[in-house]
Amino acid sequence: MKKYLLRGFGLLGVLFFVPLFFFTFADPQAIEQSGKGFIEWKLQREADAKIDAIAWPKSRRLEMMLGSKAQVLTQQADAKLALYKEMLRHDLPALMAEQLSKVRDLDCACREKWEERLRGYIRFEIANAETAKAKLADFMQAKYMQIVVELTKDVRIFLGVNALVFLLLFLVSFLKPRATTHLFLPGMLLLVSSAVCSYFYLLEQNWFYTILYNDYTGFGFLAYLLVVFAFLCDIAFNKARVTTEVINAVGNAIGSGFGVAPC
Repeated sequence: MKKYLLRGFGLLGVLFFVPLFFFTFADPQAIEQSGKGFIEWKLQREADAKIDAIAWPKSRRLEMMLGSKAQVLTQQADAKLALYKEMLRHDLPALMAEQLSKVRDLDCACREKWEERLRGYIRFEIANAETAKAKLADFMQAKYMQIVVELTKDVRIFLGVNALVFLLLFLVSFLKPRATTHLFLPGMLLLVSSAVCSYFYLLEQNWFYTILYNDYTGFGFLAYLLVVFAFLCDIAFNKARVTTEVINAVGNAIGSGFGVAPC
């Protein structure tokens, strides 16, 4: 019974993750549409940060020429800049909606060469508010495409690694039929990760994409799946020696008399 349960779980994972992985290539805009809410939220944060970073061009020579008047002029300029920033924040929702409608058009030229355009906005100095508004509009188009490309890459890695691990679980259940008990350890770890991901995707979709997009949590989850992969490789190629030690150590720690031997 345990053997068939493992095979069924492995097959279910393969049938779920493999088609989704290939679907992201068949329909490249699928992730962009699915993660629409997350992308807008992320773009809003990036635009707010870019507004905060707006500064007047600095001139050390001018400060030396003005002497004591420089501080007064700087204060006046900062007050004026604060008003500019407030105006940009007020106009940001409408500006963002306008730029999103453009960049989501698959025929829009703004979806091309976005990397070059984005590099041009590393520094964001202004001479007037209208210039800042125009630059902010272009920045949002380029940043939108960067978020879409990176999110698509992260989702493909997530789906591909999951598909690989489930496929290995399914194959090992046939190649090592005597290792059914050992396979329950990586099987349970996969079950936990699948349950957590399903919960976030179904009920907290923005959190799901945030976890994948974030470097630390995304790599942490990938490391978790690699641990599962390592257990499966140990069972398949090392007679489950490491897995046996782990299972027996856990059994001893909780005072259970349960134990297994290498297969």
